[in-house]
Amino acid sequence: MAYIPDSTRYESIPYNRCGNSGLKLPAISLGLWNNFGGEDVFENQRKMIQRAFDLGITHFDLANNYGPPHGSAEENFGSILKKDFIGYRDEMVISTKAGFGMWPGPYGDWGSKKYLCASLDQSLARMNLNYVDIFYHHRPDPETPLEETMAALDLIVRQGKALYVGISNYGVEDTKKAIDILNQQKTPFIIHQASYSMLNRWVEDGLTQLLEERGAGCIAFVPLAQGLLTDKYLNGIPKDSRAAKQYIKSLNEKDINPETIEKVQKLNEIAQQRGQSLAQMALVWILQEKSVVSALIGASKVSQIEENVKALDNSAFTQEELNTIEDILK
Repeated sequence: MAYIPDSTRYESIPYNRCGNSGLKLPAISLGLWNNFGGEDVFENQRKMIQRAFDLGITHFDLANNYGPPHGSAEENFGSILKKDFIGYRDEMVISTKAGFGMWPGPYGDWGSKKYLCASLDQSLARMNLNYVDIFYHHRPDPETPLEETMAALDLIVRQGKALYVGISNYGVEDTKKAIDILNQQKTPFIIHQASYSMLNRWVEDGLTQLLEERGAGCIAFVPLAQGLLTDKYLNGIPKDSRAAKQYIKSLNEKDINPETIEKVQKLNEIAQQRGQSLAQMALVWILQEKSVVSALIGASKVSQIEENVKALDNSAFTQEELNTIEDILK
């Protein structure tokens, strides 16, 4: 049966302006970092994309190396677009990135113009797209001059292969330099994709203020600390969890320590008092930060997407709640 989007899809989620740009992003976006690769069930991926769109999630975030194997998330997403979304491309914001290793040799990694331009061409081919809405440099390159990397982003926009550009995983000083270079090239910087959660607040040390001052937005990835800010790990490590997947190096048993669990348990008590799950509270908490325009969630099943969007039903905090949360996190 052909997929027909829900006619009420724009009624349940707010859309926030990304800095001073004309682009608006849904308060919750869907990332395809995990669970959309070649080793995952395609029909489940398809159901998640469909349900996300039905709920008003218009932004889908990818990268050249998402999988495993590398590139397979883009391939699968491209197949889903072809099957279900041919008439809805203009209602979607699709982003991808390059900056991590993709192929052997000196031209398949980091931030050279050669790598970034070639990688985006490959990404567009995998997704069967003429352009992406946002293209990011995925991480700073300690050897390639920042001017060259930003020149590549500028070229990509002028070629029409991306409408907007941004960066990810950059520190404050490099972000400031990147913004200045892009402004000189007349290709405005509009977005920084940064890790941000209750348990990882490094962006508050100057980055969010810089973005606000420069008229750019922040989209926060791993807002649930890869599942730690849920009730999933309170009683051990489930077999189907991210921590149980050996190929996900950024979350494993060492991250699930007694000190962190104690914080999570206390935060969970506040969430219950608010009538929310811990995950729901954690999502709307990061959206309190003025420069954060969207929380980038991951999911392994439809129900997780539905729960995360429902968080927006209760996004306000009392000052007492914020003070208590701050005491716990400190």
